[in-house]
Amino acid sequence: MIGELLHAGQEILVQIAKEPLGKKGARITSHLALPGRFLVYMPTVSHIGVSRKIADDEARARLKRLILDNTKDLPGGFIVRTAAAAATDEELLADIRLLASQGADLRQQFEQAKAPALLHHDLNLVERTLRDQLSEDFTHIWVDTDEQYQRVVKFVSYFMPQLAARVRLYTRDEPMFEHFGIQEEINKALHSKVWLKSGGYIVLNQTEALVAIDVNTGKYVGKSNRLEDTIVKTNVEAIQEIVRQIRLRDLGGIIVIDFIDMDERRNRQRVMQALEEAMRADRAPSKVLAFNDFGLVALTRKRVKQSLERTLGSACPYCEGVGLVKSPVTVCNEIYAEVRKVAPTLERDDMVLRVNPEVAKVLKSQGATRLREIEEVSRKAVSVRPDPQVHQEQFEIY
Repeated sequence: MIGELLHAGQEILVQIAKEPLGKKGARITSHLALPGRFLVYMPTVSHIGVSRKIADDEARARLKRLILDNTKDLPGGFIVRTAAAAATDEELLADIRLLASQGADLRQQFEQAKAPALLHHDLNLVERTLRDQLSEDFTHIWVDTDEQYQRVVKFVSYFMPQLAARVRLYTRDEPMFEHFGIQEEINKALHSKVWLKSGGYIVLNQTEALVAIDVNTGKYVGKSNRLEDTIVKTNVEAIQEIVRQIRLRDLGGIIVIDFIDMDERRNRQRVMQALEEAMRADRAPSKVLAFNDFGLVALTRKRVKQSLERTLGSACPYCEGVGLVKSPVTVCNEIYAEVRKVAPTLERDDMVLRVNPEVAKVLKSQGATRLREIEEVSRKAVSVRPDPQVHQEQFEIY
């Protein structure tokens, strides 16, 4: 029971493990984790772990032995991140010293501060991206403001000094995101349909519970006379774009992919193998489940923050996040039902309907048949007043 571990007024040190997602509140934990470039320091857990993505047994043993030999005097434990596989001993030791220093500072602040208080926060978005993504594969690091340029140079000089010379200041008049095509990719990532080079396409729909991805051949008819070959080619091509979109949009939780149905078992295995290989390059922990009887593939991907769609967008104020609005015909039917209820309470001989212009068009179409039906049921003369300020689903009767 939580009451046996904590009491009212007790001050404890906690960390936000997951930010609020949708209607779910933030998740907190008392088991702290301080991430570095190659290691994660856990001051409250005595455990040494190595990322499962480091598959080489010899490398795993070397890394674990190095951490054990150099952290004997430190409280807590460490997790070796995937990036440590290519790190030198000196880089790992530097990470240990940095994280140990952060842990000591945190304990000191906790003893001196009075709750509630913020004792430590993670790096900002730019620094976190550099820490987790930067490698020798990057030829340039472009920054478009002088202030941020100085910060990035200082940060890279500290973490990866050999790459500091690759930081460049962008000075063109054209916005940097437009010049490198990033804005176009962001815009694409906010649309549900994504076209493939062959002419096929995928449709991504994000819900509260899961993400559904549908694969379609679209305009692609294939070069083979066998429909199965065309389907397999589309499915395999779609995988690369699906994994790319999952990473770009930072989709997480349960993801269900509806591939185009394939008759041959070996083709389903080929698609599964391609999906598993593509997901291995993803830094977020994930697990791929096999085809079920309906031809669906489910995978789970760790979700720790809002997706790109939820970060850059908000629910449509017009449809209120539903994604659609009632049609004008449906609204006319609702008006008819409402008039039947309220007409007896109106003392006037006439009635006014204030509606959206689209609804007004339907009321007056086909010889104003619908309008006459409303007049007959109300036994009043009815006039229609279109108003573009009225929501398509709303109407007034007076």
